[in-house]
Amino acid sequence: MNGSPDGPSAPDDAGASLDERWMRHAFALAERAEREFDEIPVGAVLVGADGRLLGEGWNRNLADHDPTAHAEIVAMRAAGIALGNHRLVGSTLYVSLEPCAMCAMALVHARVARLVYGAADPKTGACGSVFDLIADPRHNHRIAVRGGVLGDEAGRRLSNYFRAKRGRPPL
Repeated sequence: MNGSPDGPSAPDDAGASLDERWMRHAFALAERAEREFDEIPVGAVLVGADGRLLGEGWNRNLADHDPTAHAEIVAMRAAGIALGNHRLVGSTLYVSLEPCAMCAMALVHARVARLVYGAADPKTGACGSVFDLIADPRHNHRIAVRGGVLGDEAGRRLSNYFRAKRGRPPL
């Protein structure tokens, strides 16, 4: 079957499965952020319209001393360099946590076509939870959004990271 993170996109009826496969790739990046850098475990993968991996990243705020180094921004920067273009037209961003306001607006400016996220962010989510910046009709670009893909697992991973920081047992 086509649709693995290493191959071309799957047929339309396998879209949900494809979203879950790419989300699992984002989870693996999130685990790397935690394991190697003790960063908040958020991972992001940017995939082209042709199903090709364009860029990936994880939170690097602490490691890079950079408040803008969120997983989504890191992945979009890598994709922009790979494509030689700041416009990421037709692409889909997969991220384990709902983007914040900064990342949501970066998606709009980059002309990303689709956003798929795992866990909703009840504190700073800007794609439907706290804010819905992406859906604002005043923007000159529209992004299709699918939230909650493997959302329970994504939320549990983040909760367990913070529980460990507080010396509490995992969920």
